[in-house]
Amino acid sequence: MAVTATVPISLHSTQAGVVTLSAMTETMKAGRMLDVGQMVCEEAPIPDISDSQILVKTEFASICGSDLHIVMQGAAMAIPEQCPHGFPGHEGVGHVVASNDPSVPTGIDVLTFPNTAIAEGFSGYQRLSSGQYCLPLPASDLPNQQLMMAQQLGTVIFAHNQRLRDVTGETVAILGQGSAGLFWTWLLKRAGAAQVIVSDRSNTRISVAKKFGADIAVNANDADIGEVVLDMTDGKGADYVVEAVGSSAAHDQSIDISRVGGGLMWFGLPDTNAGIEMSFAKFFRKKLSATSVYGAQDEADAVSFQAAMDHIVNGDIDVMPLCSHTYDIEQIDQAMATAFDPVDAAATKVSVSF
Repeated sequence: MAVTATVPISLHSTQAGVVTLSAMTETMKAGRMLDVGQMVCEEAPIPDISDSQILVKTEFASICGSDLHIVMQGAAMAIPEQCPHGFPGHEGVGHVVASNDPSVPTGIDVLTFPNTAIAEGFSGYQRLSSGQYCLPLPASDLPNQQLMMAQQLGTVIFAHNQRLRDVTGETVAILGQGSAGLFWTWLLKRAGAAQVIVSDRSNTRISVAKKFGADIAVNANDADIGEVVLDMTDGKGADYVVEAVGSSAAHDQSIDISRVGGGLMWFGLPDTNAGIEMSFAKFFRKKLSATSVYGAQDEADAVSFQAAMDHIVNGDIDVMPLCSHTYDIEQIDQAMATAFDPVDAAATKVSVSF
């Protein structure tokens, strides 16, 4: 198989299907999780690819809430005893420098969305197991960092479509206005919700939420969204509640603010691997329906990520406010700290650059 590459690396084939880098460039900068709450930048070998794999030179990687649960809290999934370089970064954009998948040519820019368990997005070069886990970037005047927001938006679109609810005329409450919560705000208001009530601890994110369609935005440090929801619904509660924080407290609160017969979307990944306390009696007596969704990256033809990309490129949504903080990969520890505690830094979405 013929393999081409772009500067500054050169590639050559060894045994069947294996592509390696020449001595021109042998190492890369990469983040590595040493322990819960501790991530460092190291020099690491640029990986070889084999079989149907693709090698992408990473330009940007953004930090997802699930990354924070894993790195900062040790939750959400099994953490390898010795974490590989780049783990668990799974939101990125970059340039294809080598490909063993005929559907993905070298020399193109792509959105990357690998499975988190094997993700290498916090690396200067990341392997993708196949072309299923990337999407060519379209021609656009927008910078690639903004196009990268299609990853998070795509997961929200996927979740909404998998558990489709007609919110036309309904009161919707969304707990948390990180990037996922903000995209839920935009999507559900666009879908016809009559009232969208949101909460977050950050005034910066609350400001963005209003631009994205929130009718009422509550700073959780100053007011109780539960009281606001009850006040705005004559004591009934919200028709549909999205938990986009990923915290035990918000999970329980989602039950409290829902109306009888209401629906819950538990979108946020849990902040603990232990059981989450909840009042099942309250859930039962309210006749609630709850759901969660996982696996957007495995959707056939990346339909939801493509839809998200189209919305961004067509100008349906302005994602520039989400590109608030960018750190060099050498500052991966600071990037994680800012993303984990974003209020004082007025951060909406934190990325690292290469």
